[in-house]
Amino acid sequence: MTGTATLQDAYDDAVAHLSRAGSPTPDLDATLLVEHTTGMTALDRLTGPERALSPRQHQALRTAVARRMNHEPVHRIIGWREFYGLPLSLNGHTLVPRPDTEALVDLVIPFVRRRVEANGKCRVLDLGTGSGAIALAIVNQVPGATAIGSDISLDALDMARRNAQTLGLSDRFQPLHSNWFSDVRGRFDLIVSNPPYIPTATIPTLDPDVRDHDPLAALDGGTDGLNAYGTIAARALPHLAEGGRIAVEIGKGQRAAVAGLFAAAGLQVDASARDLGGVERAVLFSA
Repeated sequence: MTGTATLQDAYDDAVAHLSRAGSPTPDLDATLLVEHTTGMTALDRLTGPERALSPRQHQALRTAVARRMNHEPVHRIIGWREFYGLPLSLNGHTLVPRPDTEALVDLVIPFVRRRVEANGKCRVLDLGTGSGAIALAIVNQVPGATAIGSDISLDALDMARRNAQTLGLSDRFQPLHSNWFSDVRGRFDLIVSNPPYIPTATIPTLDPDVRDHDPLAALDGGTDGLNAYGTIAARALPHLAEGGRIAVEIGKGQRAAVAGLFAAAGLQVDASARDLGGVERAVLFSA
């Protein structure tokens, strides 16, 4: 990608480079990077393909494409990703929210709505909140719900706080610096988490988009991938309100092992949900 270029030429060149680099979605990646670096949309490309890029725009696009060719996720380059209809800003201390996790939100929303209808409120605790994706999606969908999002990373909590402010949800979302339940106080109607669940030995085999750019603490679930589930199961009940529920995201094939940990703590499977790929991705527990 050298010299001046029209919008269409720059887009085509980006697609070609990304295709050769092995991007699974070169067209989509190029579209997002062109819009991010030039401010010109796919509609602009259709209606004005001969529009010239400025040298600054063209250089910004070249830089962005080079970063993507080095396996940096496109949403980290543009700095945000949509989750459950909400645009969420990201930083290096947060996972990129993934569509698979929307299955967890789908699973708990009916319970949250019933709780609000019955009690006029629903208190939610999101353990390992990261960007705030799960908690903010829930409170956005159910006006009577409030949430505390806890995380061990202050930088992640800062991003969650900023996302809540941007989305106008600050009055119903509170960030909390805590290592799982260590600084959590009170009881909650729903405890929810997308914990790290990848076995340590599997981390080096992950796609470099994930392995080299997502925070390790949000990926590594210990020898068998189950460390966080054991902690949550063992410590959740004192923080669960009467009739409350706990919901967690799980990795492929982990349901039996995770259910066993929760059963040992006196919790039983209430329901589960599959992601768009058909993988059992989320499990809901009750006491």
